[in-house]
Amino acid sequence: MVACRSSVAGPAQVRPGIEVLLSDSIHLITGKRLALLTNQTGVDRAGRRDVDLLRDAGAQPPAAFALVALFSPEHGLRGQEDRSGLPDAIDSATGLPIYSLYSGSRPPNYAALDSVDILLVDLQDIGARYYTYPPTAVLLMREAARRGKRVLVLDRPNPVGGAAVQGNVRARLGPLDGGGLDFLPLPMRHGMTLGEILNLANDVYQLQADLTVVPALGWRRDLYFDATGLPWVRPSPSMPDLESAFHYPGTCLFEATNLSVGRGTGFAFQVVGAPWLDAAAVLSWLRETGNGTGNALAGVDVAVDSFTPRGPTDGKYDGVPLRGLRLRVTDRFRYDPTRMAVALLAAIHAVHPDSLRIRPERFDQLAGGPDLRVAILAGRAPAEIRRSWDTALDAFRRTRGKYLLY
Repeated sequence: MVACRSSVAGPAQVRPGIEVLLSDSIHLITGKRLALLTNQTGVDRAGRRDVDLLRDAGAQPPAAFALVALFSPEHGLRGQEDRSGLPDAIDSATGLPIYSLYSGSRPPNYAALDSVDILLVDLQDIGARYYTYPPTAVLLMREAARRGKRVLVLDRPNPVGGAAVQGNVRARLGPLDGGGLDFLPLPMRHGMTLGEILNLANDVYQLQADLTVVPALGWRRDLYFDATGLPWVRPSPSMPDLESAFHYPGTCLFEATNLSVGRGTGFAFQVVGAPWLDAAAVLSWLRETGNGTGNALAGVDVAVDSFTPRGPTDGKYDGVPLRGLRLRVTDRFRYDPTRMAVALLAAIHAVHPDSLRIRPERFDQLAGGPDLRVAILAGRAPAEIRRSWDTALDAFRRTRGKYLLY
């Protein structure tokens, strides 16, 4: 179900779901007790927090609704934590309880839903399968459905656009009770909003949630985040800007290797590097291989660079000068970060077969299975690897079409 679905609007006029709810659809929450899953990205166009907007609006007659509980995903309510095992807390501005859904070995306190009528969800996703916010929201939606609570998603744009669908697709539908947050059947770059993903998950997992998406009015699938007029708020500590978001569906794979992705710098996920890396030789391999990389260099400039991580949250090479490659998007419509990442992995393996290290369990978790790791280590051509994804990608595009709202 969609509340107040939009017609066409121009750039710089996008209204996030929280504004649409309070201005056009407030009847959905009138007289209700609310819980809100959100973090620092849950803001209106002026940067005001959902938490404060809801508290203020609920106190005004005739709305008379009450925000009584908060849930936080990975990185916490303010998006500043980069560790697991986050404790429950209190929001200092409102005194509301915050129930952490990223609580490590301690199960999340889902029972807090028993005291509310409606669950609101407002999180800025980044557009890549690896991000933990959508699966966190799916698990909380399942608990709401079990308790007969309505779920309203306050939707936001996909920052890297809603048209491109790229990368491999997770081969199997993962179990919701598997203990991880890597179960959604999505490609590396899925081109969907959080509301669309939750609609898909509600169907494929047969959750039977009473789900309504309050849309981001004015957003179109061809709009990138810097054309929306919305303020960029770091979705997580190592996602500094839109440039990083464009590379993330590809370079996140390097988190499972012994190369740095630039954590501890101001340009995380825009670089890869290591003390042992011969960046010039890797770049030469990429350029000379040409079509064997599947045109991986389309829409992106790759240049030799150096950087030094400072206090990196991944613990890689703190204070060590690194040799690396810097990626810069030159054409958003042609660039495929997943294709670039596979070519880059293949190039590094070709140049440094004895230096590259891949952590199998973590890499396979990110890559949706062992096939990509096995192909890279076997020396398969990047273009051949990319072609092997086509059938599953086409099937996903057909499935995804049923859930697109914009």
